[in-house]
Amino acid sequence: MTLSMLLPMSAFALAASISPGPVNLVCLSSGTRYPIAQGLIFVTGATFGFIALFVAVGLGLYSLLSMVPALKEALTLAGVAFLLYLSFQLARDRGRLEERSSEKAPGFMSGVIMQWLNPKAWLAAASGIGAFTSGNDLEPILVFATVYLPICWLSLSSWVYAGAFLRRFVHRPIVMLTINRTMALLLAASCVYLLVD
Repeated sequence: MTLSMLLPMSAFALAASISPGPVNLVCLSSGTRYPIAQGLIFVTGATFGFIALFVAVGLGLYSLLSMVPALKEALTLAGVAFLLYLSFQLARDRGRLEERSSEKAPGFMSGVIMQWLNPKAWLAAASGIGAFTSGNDLEPILVFATVYLPICWLSLSSWVYAGAFLRRFVHRPIVMLTINRTMALLLAASCVYLLVD
């Protein structure tokens, strides 16, 4: 693998990881609602979940889904249901930051599962594999996954830190309530897009 190939892989990984999506919104929300360390646990789970998905897609999982449309549709519906659940949780939040001590932040396994139910992750994995690897050759897939891992982790972490930065300005419940409802609306809108696409 040459440097001329690693640079475009890195650019692709950065663009796919840092652009807004359901996982990024959860990272942002975690940063505003919980200590940074708890948000980074979710980030780590989401990163490893994506890398596992990426390698699985590279080894032919996406082809299997193309051959079994019902399985692909079931995965889409499960993803939409999960995103709607997260949207509902955000929408019903009252915006009081001081009450967070009793609530549990999304953890490592939530991050892993969310990536497997995240249509954006499937699209990023399939398009990255298609653009930078050929067939089921394991070596370039693993090289790309190794490049992707730190970029994905740092990109998602930046959303947690952005949320932590915003936290300084959201001490009033009405501001936090507005942010939560806006993120809930964006998550729900992404579900509508997935269902009509």
